[in-house]
Amino acid sequence: MDSEETALHQAIATISQSDPLIKLLQQVQQGRMKPTDAGLRAIIDSWLAIYRKVVATKGLSRQALFRLDPTPRTGLLIETGIVASDHPAIAALHTAFEQAVAQVGE
Repeated sequence: MDSEETALHQAIATISQSDPLIKLLQQVQQGRMKPTDAGLRAIIDSWLAIYRKVVATKGLSRQALFRLDPTPRTGLLIETGIVASDHPAIAALHTAFEQAVAQVGE
């Protein structure tokens, strides 16, 4: 496994390790948690910060970055009402992703 692929696998593992969507989204959908719960908000904000750091990792190729595109996951958070589309952490993550892609170039 080359260093680029290793970096991608580490990035995916880091994001997955703290991914709130798997467990918490179901809780919100079933009404067991409210999107406004302080604990849920803290978990989401922490995960978004981790995700932002991961996409800013040096050594990821353009292709690897596109595999880490946060849009589907953040879209789901927005769609379910857990965060607003103008949430600062969402904006920061998308900005970091766009910057990382731009820095890698073609």
